[in-house]
Amino acid sequence: MITGILTAIGSIASQWLSNKADKSKAKHTRDIKLIEQTSDWEAIQAQNASTSWKDEWLTLLFSVPLVMCFIPPLVPYVKEGFLVLDMMPEWYRYYLGVIVAASFGVRQVLNFKK
Repeated sequence: MITGILTAIGSIASQWLSNKADKSKAKHTRDIKLIEQTSDWEAIQAQNASTSWKDEWLTLLFSVPLVMCFIPPLVPYVKEGFLVLDMMPEWYRYYLGVIVAASFGVRQVLNFKK
């Protein structure tokens, strides 16, 4: 009787370990596919960016207030501009952030936030 109970417990433990290993392998396979998809997407984005002025345009656009901050007569305009931007609807500011994230790469923006 004790042998039967020990055999049943051993069988349950063995099945539990097998299920845990299968789950871990499935998670690993899923993670590898996600990495491959991300890599493919980034390669396509890099290829498309080579013929686009979008990134350069956004870089110039974001640089204008920076340069203006070093020209004393223009500083009040920069301050006022950011005050007005702060009053814009939250959805508008959100979409500006999405545009920048999409242009420069979402992962780079997320890494910058960390």
